[in-house]
Amino acid sequence: MTASPRPRRQAVLWLALLPLLITLQIALPSKVWVVLLVGMGGAWLAAYAWARMLATGLRLEREIRYGWANVGDRLEERFTLVNTSLAPALWVEISDFSTLPGYSAGQVTAISGDSRNSWKTGHLCTQRGLFTLGPTRLQTGDPLGFFRVTFDLPGSAVLMITPPVIPLPAIEVTPGGRAGEGRRPRRDLFERTVSTSGVSPYHPGDPLRWVHWPTSARRESLYIRNFENTPASDWWIFLDLQTDAQAGEDYSSTLEHGVILAASLADRGLRQGHAVGLSAAGQELIWLPPVHAAAQRMQILRQLALARSGEVSLAHLLESARPALQRGASLILITADIEGLWLEPLSMLQKGQIAPTVLLFDPASYGSPHPSSKIKSALASLGVDPYIISKEMLDRPEARPGRQGEWEWRVTGFGRAIPLHKPADLSWKKLGT
Repeated sequence: MTASPRPRRQAVLWLALLPLLITLQIALPSKVWVVLLVGMGGAWLAAYAWARMLATGLRLEREIRYGWANVGDRLEERFTLVNTSLAPALWVEISDFSTLPGYSAGQVTAISGDSRNSWKTGHLCTQRGLFTLGPTRLQTGDPLGFFRVTFDLPGSAVLMITPPVIPLPAIEVTPGGRAGEGRRPRRDLFERTVSTSGVSPYHPGDPLRWVHWPTSARRESLYIRNFENTPASDWWIFLDLQTDAQAGEDYSSTLEHGVILAASLADRGLRQGHAVGLSAAGQELIWLPPVHAAAQRMQILRQLALARSGEVSLAHLLESARPALQRGASLILITADIEGLWLEPLSMLQKGQIAPTVLLFDPASYGSPHPSSKIKSALASLGVDPYIISKEMLDRPEARPGRQGEWEWRVTGFGRAIPLHKPADLSWKKLGT
């Protein structure tokens, strides 16, 4: 990290006086001109030498511990200012160009010669999304203000802030499957613990591993086995991101609360042994097929962190996704749309043996004058009893525990988050590495 001293206006004016003093000394010799010439010239050279030493001796290191965080986590950075020269920096201005809302690490400090200063900054993450920390600019100069030294530090780090995961004890997902929801067995014991109770004709979307080949060969048509105890069914989470369907503002909107619901349900489903998928259509299409793996949780959280409202309706999304949904899956709809245009594609999915669970935001609690009684009646005619989600249910800052790195938390009945496990790797990582 090096820079070159740049003269300021007063340095140029000061230097411009030197030829005048030389001219006066030639025309009107006097010790006064000599003293002024030596003094002003010496001061100018001393200021340049001071700034030059700072330009080669100053170094700023910026470090962060994690590359991602949850809403509600506290971001922590460490800054180290090193001066290897003998000249002290009486003022050092640090400018931060991070895009994280509400966060700025800029400050003004000082450092003596041949020394090192360190400090930390913290910030509570309140908004999901993808942000950058850095770049950084460092400015200093000589005590006379003749020269300015500017360091542009291009190093930066991408910070992903994922939505919070909160406990949802009042929501039970309608189980899919042919013979009821079963506990997920250990993978190595699957074939020995699941028993069959007959066969039935094959339907498009049925897994080929369920085909009963002897019966299929005998009847010259595909037949699948019926299980007495099936594995946990797949969960498909469909999040409505249509702009016109949303209510509320900022963090207390149905958009943000819908993202929190989707993240929390995905986390629950994966912990319960389900393969969980996510679909939403905002500014960009989100399509993550159900997978039962530890990495799926982070994939879902990353997609939800970037989710933005768009123009695609929930009805269109359901209609487009119908061919890809397998029979026996559990479908979780999260929406604030009370117009009900999505009811027809939902009924078609029911005929394909898709088990729906509807999470409907209460429009009144979000300031909307439109009642939800009509949509609830229409859902009842389909045999669906929706969960009505009020604003107060999710507008709880104290129920945002977060998981940063390998942090593990337990949420008490009063909504307090207690850390159970701290990350093993607390090492600092430089920005740009």
